[in-house]
Order: sequence, then structure tokens, then C-alpha cells
Amino acid sequence: MWRCKVRLLLSLLCLTFLISTTATQRPPDQPNVLLIILDDFRPVINYGYGDGNAITVNIDRLVQQGFFFQNAFAQQALCAPSRNSMLTGRRPDTVRLYDFYSYWRQTSGNYTTLPQYFKQHGYRTHSVGKVFHPGASSNFTDDFPLSWSEPAFHPLTDEYSNAAVCIDPADGRLKRNLLCPVRLETQPLHTLPDIESTEEAKRFLSTVGMSQPYFLAVGYRKPHIPFRIPAKYLGLHPVAKFATLDLDYPPYGLPTVAWSSYLDVRNRDDFRQLNVSFPFGPVPDDFKLRIRQHYYAAVTFVDELIGELLQEVDISRTIVALTSDHGWALGEHGEWAKYSNYDAAVRIPLVIRAPGMQTHHQQKIDNVVELLDLYSTLVDLAGLPPVPRCDEQRPHKATTCTEGKSLVPLMERNSTADGENDGDEWIAYSQYPRPGTYPSLFPNSDEPKLRHIKIMGYSMRTDRFRYTAWIKFNPDYFKRDWSTIYGEELYDHWIDPQENMNLIDRAPLATVKDALRAKLQEKFP
Repeated sequence: MWRCKVRLLLSLLCLTFLISTTATQRPPDQPNVLLIILDDFRPVINYGYGDGNAITVNIDRLVQQGFFFQNAFAQQALCAPSRNSMLTGRRPDTVRLYDFYSYWRQTSGNYTTLPQYFKQHGYRTHSVGKVFHPGASSNFTDDFPLSWSEPAFHPLTDEYSNAAVCIDPADGRLKRNLLCPVRLETQPLHTLPDIESTEEAKRFLSTVGMSQPYFLAVGYRKPHIPFRIPAKYLGLHPVAKFATLDLDYPPYGLPTVAWSSYLDVRNRDDFRQLNVSFPFGPVPDDFKLRIRQHYYAAVTFVDELIGELLQEVDISRTIVALTSDHGWALGEHGEWAKYSNYDAAVRIPLVIRAPGMQTHHQQKIDNVVELLDLYSTLVDLAGLPPVPRCDEQRPHKATTCTEGKSLVPLMERNSTADGENDGDEWIAYSQYPRPGTYPSLFPNSDEPKLRHIKIMGYSMRTDRFRYTAWIKFNPDYFKRDWSTIYGEELYDHWIDPQENMNLIDRAPLATVKDALRAKLQEKFP
């Protein structure tokens, strides 16, 4: 009798061991994922993207080792809507977020996020820094515990990001300046948010083992304004190298509804001293150059931190993706901000390095792609079950689907994907809301709250054209009205890559305009 009991006990122990081993043992080919998100980061990258003013040694190395998309575009040039779109794989109209003040699970649908999908498939997920936009748009928890295995990390010094901690060079007083080079020893806690985030990411990487793959998202705050960065990085970017300014005036035929009056920049103490007229007043040339200098210095600062982070990563087992929530205009069209549908505001870098995907062919991919494509792409690269495409007409109905597409076929072919263009394959769509047709302080025309939105600018980017229509929009019912168009824009990138000449009234392009408008209206009926 006792022998039977011993056999039964041994059998149960073996079964328990096998179940435990099976549950915790990592599949041999299951890669980790490191997602690096910068803030307001246009493709200021030297290698591949060709910005000769950029000093980006570590990002350059990542570009050299991976695939980089030359024509990747965000879905809205504002932090919270863009990040929620990217991390849910759905357009702002589906998420129903155009500002900072609603949480998609309560107002739109219980959508499965990118980190949540990895978590559901056995990954340990961790958020460091600004991944989701903190606050109401991520339920004040960064969507923990649904998206993350543990509470998200936010630097203690985040609370000083917009505080009066900049020593003004004119009078030595502490101010809320746009240009804010600092010495760390003079700053609260003697550090900066992105330095804290790097240390936390390194700490996390030191704790991971081989039994469970991880999905680590690291969100850096720079080069977002204010340019509060260690002063030493300005020395790497002397003002003289920015002395040649590009065309920095409003495009010919600009509808006023398209204009961003860069209110966040205007609210900084040092900018206020310039007495720049609202909304179209030009910025003094010397200050323009210093803005560019500080932006590039901020990029070099965060590039160095990215280098520190990547040193702790086992590249042979880790997918690394680097991108941004949107761009930032450095004087193009006379704008110093995001808040628009122009390339300067919505074009982003997208760099992906994946184990086992050799880049012995062409690394650069020129196809027009979207930031929300990243969801399906990372899922495919990790070998997880593919995420289905959302129903085009009812994208809000399914809990788990995306409105993007996997970019892995492009990466595998390193070509133009001949034969697989479905007519909508290589178009990027963006949008931006306005409270009226003319820039305003109240309501804020750069960051209008939902209840103030009266107009939605829908924009499409093909390999050649950008077409934008500013149409009537009802925020109470999220309804579009194509019968009322407040302005249209058409830019030909073959002859005008900086989008400085609005060709919407050119008779020879009437057929092109009509075709693009029909396509855009079909996408957003």
C-alpha cells in the first residue's frame, strides 16, 4: 500500500516539475524586444537619413545594423494621440483621442495594446519614462496592469520638466526658458529625467534572466522642449553651422487653418522677451539659429544615453526598434512646433534591427509607411500569432486587431513589394484638429480640447504628393462633414520636398486633386 502511495507521490512531483518547467522555459528562438521612443524627434540622424549637422553616433550604429524607413509618418502630431495610436495600432479617429483627456478603454473600446499583446504571450513587459503619455489618456497608470507586468517607471525629476529651473543668462534668475542649458549639480536631485530613465532601464536589464523574454519600452523626453540639457552638448553644435536658414515662411497659398502658432514656445520666458507678434510674426534670426543649435544638442545628449542603454542589451537575442511620436518644425513654414499635418511635423525616424534578419542588401526602405504599422511588425518579428487587420468600416468593434500592416515583407525583400500593393498599401494618413479657421489663444488652436474642435484636417502622403482637406467635424458624435471644406492643400514632393508651394488651385493638377480627395474621403467617409 505504502509503495503505491510513494509511486503516486513521485508521479505527482514529476508532473508538477514538468508543468513548471514548461510554463517558465523560454522557447529557444523567442527574442526580447526593446522599443525606444523619443519625443518630438524628427529624423535628425547623420547616417542613412543624411543630416550632416547631426551628431548621432549611437543611433547611426543602429541604423547601420538594421533597416531604416525613410518615409515613415505619425498619425497625429501631438504626444498623447500619437502614442495611443501607435500602441493600440489604431487611428486617432478610432481611439477618439485628439487631446490629452480621455482613456480609450472608457471612451472608445477595450483595445489590446502592443505591450499587452506581448504580455499575454508570456513576455515580461516594463515601461520606463514617457511611453504612454502620462495622465488621463493612459488612466493615470500608463495602462498598468493591463499593458505592463509591473508599475511604469517615471523619473522623480519629471515634475521639474516645466519648472523655473533655467538660469537666465541675462540676469541670473531662475526662469521657464525655452533654451535651458544646465549643469547637473544645479538641478533638482542633480540629474535629469532621461538620465534617470536610462539608469532604470539598465537596472531592469540587469534583473532579466533567460527563462522569460522581455518587452522593454523606454521613452525619452528629449528633444521635446524646453531644451533642458547639459550645457556641454552645445559646444558640439556651434551656432555657425546653422547659419544657412532654409525657407522659413508660410507656404504660398497657405489656408490659415493649417497654421500652427507655436503657443507652447511663445509661453517660455526667454521667447516672450522677443515680443514676436501673434500669430505670424517672424522670429529674430539669431534666436532661430539658437533654437536649432539647442535642438541638435538635445538630440546628441539623448543619443549618448541610448548608447549607454544599448551596451547592456544582448543584441543577438533582442529586437531593437527606435522611433518617435512625431516630428517638430525647425522653422519650416515659419513654424517652431508640431501641431500640423506637414512633413516636418509628422515625418519620423523608424529604425528596426532584428536578430537573424541580415542587412546585406539595401538597408534603406523608401516606401511610405505609418507609425501604427509598428504593432504588427514587432509581433511578426517576435514570431507571435499575427494580429488580424481591423474591419475597415468598423475598426472599433474588435478588441484585438490593428489598422496597420506588418512591415516585415518589406524588410525581407528590401524592395518595393511589387505585386502586393492593394491600392492603399503605401499611403500614410495623418490628421489634426482645429477650433476654427484662424489661429487663436482661446481656445488654443494648437492643442484644442475635444469640445472645442470644429474642424479636422485629414492628410494623405503618397510617394509624390501630400493632399490635405480641412473639413467640418462634430466632436459630440465624432462625425465628419465633407460638404464643408475650410481649406485644401496639395504639395508635389518631386519639385517641392519642403512643401512650400500649395498647388491646390493649379488647373493642370485638378485631376490629381480630385483623385486624392476621393481617396481621402473614402478612407474617412
